Amino acid sequence: MSNTYQIYLISDSTGETLDRIFVAIKAQFKNIDYKIHTYSFTRTENQIYKILSEAEKFSSSVILYSIVDSNLAKYLANTSDNKKIPCFGVLGDLILSFSKLLNQKASHLPSGQYALNDEYYKRISAIQFTMNHDDGNLLKEINKSDIILLGVSRTSKTPTSIYLANKGFKTSNIPLVNENSIPKILKQNPKMACVVGLNTEPERLVDIRKNRMNSIKETENKFYTDLENIKKEINQAKDTFRKYKWPVIDVTRKSVEETAASIIKIYEIYKKNG
Repeated sequence: MSNTYQIYLISDSTGETLDRIFVAIKAQFKNIDYKIHTYSFTRTENQIYKILSEAEKFSSSVILYSIVDSNLAKYLANTSDNKKIPCFGVLGDLILSFSKLLNQKASHLPSGQYALNDEYYKRISAIQFTMNHDDGNLLKEINKSDIILLGVSRTSKTPTSIYLANKGFKTSNIPLVNENSIPKILKQNPKMACVVGLNTEPERLVDIRKNRMNSIKETENKFYTDLENIKKEINQAKDTFRKYKWPVIDVTRKSVEETAASIIKIYEIYKKNG
């Protein structure tokens, strides 16, 4: 069995940035055993020393850190070097490079990205809006949406909407049973917001719906998981998207993050074209 790497994620804030970076890194390597040790809000030399004292007990420890205080970051790097522990900073060089480029000193304030500014409150407002407009709710306010998602049942409308909300987009999602599911106001003005259709392959949707039915112990609704019926649903959805000239994303092999990234690109084009 291969050696298990002890991955220490050390941050002076929530650690969210580091966590995402490590997810991206580990996706590039297969068959690697690892154990993650997360240390958030690390802001003193004493905290760092205790962490590194624990890490040096393992021969396979690796440090990834995100610390904006340059003195503290230097202490972490030097102490790791003395203890012969591989150590990698993910922000230091970038901050220094941008400081030179902008000809401006960095603030070096921990959690600076979580400041309670206009952008933060916009994001919170978007989350609240999206939660209230999930699954076809409050359709009379649909004109206030930045993005409207349409799709047949189980095409990841809700998780995608929530992800977009966390990016600051007020998002409504509407289950598409047939064309009558679309609000009259949207039919009359199909470009009132950035509307995106979500679709998927029928065979994949059968599996997803069956899993959903099993999870809620529902056995009566055979129509919902019937392949031929699902094919009709999807073809009708495609016809509807085509009729109103709404862009479509096939979510079959896409993660929520990938789907959302594609939607944001569509939104940017929509805004650009007025």
